[in-house]
Amino acid sequence: MRVLLQRVTSASVSVDGEVVGAIRPESQGLVALVGVTHDDDAAKAGRMAEKLWQLRILDDEKAAADVGAPILVVSQFTLYANTAKGRRPTWNAAAPGPVAEPLVRAFAARLRELGADVATGVFGAHMKVELVNDGPVTVLLEL
Repeated sequence: MRVLLQRVTSASVSVDGEVVGAIRPESQGLVALVGVTHDDDAAKAGRMAEKLWQLRILDDEKAAADVGAPILVVSQFTLYANTAKGRRPTWNAAAPGPVAEPLVRAFAARLRELGADVATGVFGAHMKVELVNDGPVTVLLEL
């Protein structure tokens, strides 16, 4: 599992011109672009959520858990693109939808269990993600 995490001051995701998920934190929030590979499971999704929740990347070395920062979770199979050869990426390392979707949901659910205010995109939809990256701070998490 890979999560590309961005610290933001605002973010939203739209499908067909309609906002389906948004965060407007008073100070900072996080956008989590989540990629799933073939050997990921619910336990790994839970550990990744816990890691994100405790990661100290907000101002004053605080974590989302410390300040209740909102999180926007968006599925992102392209995090597993293989660009080693040629000009066309391959997606072989990305788990198929029936495997990935429940794990992205489990990731978001675990964040909620931890106390996070979580908004999400729509799995498998063509989404438009808008965000204001703060810092900029962008971190790749892997387990």
